[in-house]
Amino acid sequence: MAHILIIDDERSIRSTLKEILEFEKYQVDEAKDGEEGMALIEKNNYDLVLCDIKMPKMDGMEVLEKALELGKDTQFIMVSAHGSIETAVEATKKGAFDFIQKPPDLNRLLVSVRNALDKSSLVTETKVLKKKINKTFDILGKSPAIEEVRKTIEKVAPTDARVFVTGPNGSGKELVAKWLHAKSNRANGPMVEVNCAAIPGELIESELFGHEKGSFTSAIKQRIGKFEQANGGTLFLDEIGDMSLSAQAKVLRALQENKITRVGGEKEIKVDVRIVAATNKNILKEIEENRFREDLYHRLGVILIQVPPLNERREDIPLLIEKFLGETADEYKTTPKKIDPKAVAYLQTLEWPGNIRELKNVVERLIIMSDSVISLEDAQKYANK
Repeated sequence: MAHILIIDDERSIRSTLKEILEFEKYQVDEAKDGEEGMALIEKNNYDLVLCDIKMPKMDGMEVLEKALELGKDTQFIMVSAHGSIETAVEATKKGAFDFIQKPPDLNRLLVSVRNALDKSSLVTETKVLKKKINKTFDILGKSPAIEEVRKTIEKVAPTDARVFVTGPNGSGKELVAKWLHAKSNRANGPMVEVNCAAIPGELIESELFGHEKGSFTSAIKQRIGKFEQANGGTLFLDEIGDMSLSAQAKVLRALQENKITRVGGEKEIKVDVRIVAATNKNILKEIEENRFREDLYHRLGVILIQVPPLNERREDIPLLIEKFLGETADEYKTTPKKIDPKAVAYLQTLEWPGNIRELKNVVERLIIMSDSVISLEDAQKYANK
């Protein structure tokens, strides 16, 4: 049931609105002035506030500003008998959902209330989903190596600096990229991922920059490339060490000029994109052997983050195992299995060439193949399959 607060210095208005809203099955509180209303807003989590503008002690605009400063997700509908276009514009600029003149038209009021509550629900759902996503993508570990990675992300994420992430396959480079985006000022923009190793060399330029209809045989319609899709957000170029030299040259130009040109096109298109690149290769060796452009490396590598392999952060393995036990139980809709500490200790001794990805697969295998408790014998039997 939605919780609504009415703030108005006229008792008759409060009573009428409360009666109407309670008939619609809403839970309704009242406040006779701005100060009393503000005290209730601080104390409770309202989905919606219907607030008069002209009131003694504290006017409605001040209540609106103070409520927003608290970081509340509450929607505001401002109500006034002294309405004007200027007042309505000012209210919406300050964050109000709507402005209604007194005496309010009943149908108009109820439509506005329903729309405001729909928006409130969407805001709440979005926050819950973001929390779930951030929890899924959490960087777990207390080892010095992973602490260093986490500290670097915290410092770098709020900037627009380009980041080059290196590390072996399965170590969590994509996770670092996602955290850089989630903690950046671009978090509300798109994050677009490109696996450069999975795209044939002759198609990588079309994938990144798009193409115009008819630019090559199979180009039957215009295509928007990843740079344009990521405009205002982050573009993650995974396994960039596998990108062709010709595509590298075009990426370098795009970074220098903040412009791209679609394949087969002539028009220059401005793009505002933060680049995070990653590779599992020794990029300096790739440069030395003329497989990667040194000037592109220096453009991309404003900040360098080295993600350690799992065998250099063995103390984090118990935390990761617990995480994967919980995630797999959620996926299978079962109770998380227990694991014998001896099994955990054994898993800490293994080499893990596939790093975190391999550990996750092993934990899932152990859950499937073991009984209620994962034993040392289970770990010895199934971890090396």
